[in-house]
Amino acid sequence: MWSPTQITVRKILLSALIAGSTLLVACGEKVDPTQSDEYKAAAKKEADAKATGGACRHAGRGIEDCYTLNPSADRASVFAGWKDMNDYMRENKMESVKSEAEAPPAPEPEAKDTKDSKDAKSKSGKKEKSSS
Repeated sequence: MWSPTQITVRKILLSALIAGSTLLVACGEKVDPTQSDEYKAAAKKEADAKATGGACRHAGRGIEDCYTLNPSADRASVFAGWKDMNDYMRENKMESVKSEAEAPPAPEPEAKDTKDSKDAKSKSGKKEKSSS
């Protein structure tokens, strides 16, 4: 049989083997490329563009209107979202939902009188300076 000394040595060697293998597994861990910041940012941007396309289709907007209203969004992702929503709405016989929010008022153009009066003031200011 085994002597007490041999059992103790055996336990120590077994413990060292387990600890060593655990360290090797931890050191050999590979980096997942899907966890990089660039990947996350690109995935978020793509998901936002798909959601924008889906929202445009749900609101009854055409794809060209969606591109015009969202120029910074990736066109391919916007189209993918728009198409997915279009297919979903057809399968479920859904109608588009028109927006009830009012569009913001357009800025009023400046009146010509104020522009002419500004020019007259600047011209008169120049004449006064030259005559002094």
